[in-house]
Amino acid sequence: MIAALNGFTQQLVPVNGIKINAVTGGSGPPILLLHGWPETWWEWHHVMPLLAEHFSVVAIDLRGAGFSDCPQGGYDKATMARDAHEVMLALGHERYAVCGHDIGGMVALRQAALYQGAVTHLAVLDVPLPGWTQWESTTARIWHFSFHMNRDLPERLIHGREYDYVSTFMAERFYDHSTFNPADIEIYAKAMALPGRTRGGMEWYRALTADHAAALEYKKQPLAIPVLGMGGDQRFGAQMVPMLKEFATNVTGGSIARCSHYVADERPNEVAAALIDFLKAN
Repeated sequence: MIAALNGFTQQLVPVNGIKINAVTGGSGPPILLLHGWPETWWEWHHVMPLLAEHFSVVAIDLRGAGFSDCPQGGYDKATMARDAHEVMLALGHERYAVCGHDIGGMVALRQAALYQGAVTHLAVLDVPLPGWTQWESTTARIWHFSFHMNRDLPERLIHGREYDYVSTFMAERFYDHSTFNPADIEIYAKAMALPGRTRGGMEWYRALTADHAAALEYKKQPLAIPVLGMGGDQRFGAQMVPMLKEFATNVTGGSIARCSHYVADERPNEVAAALIDFLKAN
């Protein structure tokens, strides 16, 4: 099953030496959506139609995921941010907002730091960020970070069991299981089973030590643009605003009630409403 969304079109955009799958629709000021692990652009499929009433929406598969290329290298968040930025330029958006969840939030923060003339607004959803003062103590308690950093082992154990791994992994991080759609899990699992994509996702984690070192440097020059930090009240919601205040001076946000990590899946209406209010108010 290839995921498709009414009113949106998909295309492969050549950028940064690879091709990135981009899904576009709507009209108005542009916003870029960056997914997390183990998802694809489909993470945003409930949110995108709501945003498209107000904005030109672009959702991409990050390098190593979905229908984007999965090269051998380039999984540091600066290179992934360049991928995303060049997609926006290729689509004619010289200035744009960016919203990222999970690993996509790490990419979005790096993108805002690297391309300060282009990124007008930054939203980061439910993720510990490299460079945060509590990064090492927090990630040490999250089992999959260290598991995914192992060379080759996760790929060998997950191969042929993508649905089992993705469904179990995501179920642990849902609060409201009535929002847990097996059809969506099937989309993510089949995407991960494409050649090289499991490795691509693991490489996102294997680059995190270098990403943390880089973030300690760029956070010395805090962002001045409006920043929104949100997360599930059962996950990182309470930490998002104070965490992002280490990187930026104009931060708002908070927790989404009765929600865990996958905020766009569990509470898409609240996520879309918060993004619309944030972008229209600033």
